[in-house]
Amino acid sequence: MDIERIPEWALTEADDRQIADLLARCFKTDFGGRSYFDNRQHLRLVYRQGRIVGHMALQFRAMRLDERSVTIAGLADVATDPDFRGQGIAGHLLQVAIAEASASLAEFFLLFGTAGLYHAAGFRRVRNPTIWVEMRGSITREVRRTPSSDLMVLPLRGAIWDEAATLDLLGNVF
Repeated sequence: MDIERIPEWALTEADDRQIADLLARCFKTDFGGRSYFDNRQHLRLVYRQGRIVGHMALQFRAMRLDERSVTIAGLADVATDPDFRGQGIAGHLLQVAIAEASASLAEFFLLFGTAGLYHAAGFRRVRNPTIWVEMRGSITREVRRTPSSDLMVLPLRGAIWDEAATLDLLGNVF
């Protein structure tokens, strides 16, 4: 299965539109016609069968665990066309995403989600107190402080995640 790696700055107008259409087919949430939820990503991983039918986006960010600055890779905007589900596309995309995160300077790979696919790939659910900037429709709203019920972490290169530390996303949820 050939997965394409597209840096955000190299995303074509046609691919941007195809990703936006895919996200609209896969989510009840309104993406506002965009190929991203609130902020543009750093890297897109796509799978095509004539058109884009599988997608995962990665962000590369600094965050804080209590007073410690940590570099993370974040997984976002995961989608497989409903007509192509059950073919292993998401699993293959996730393996490529993990390889990308592992090759970066990130200490941890984070995502907000609940799919069993993530647990099977080694992510584990954590409930750190979390601070983030709420956005709706790409409009900044307010700072939120609450335990995250769907945060999952995959430590990279032997890093140890502190489950008691407050996680400050230093921005919005990805």
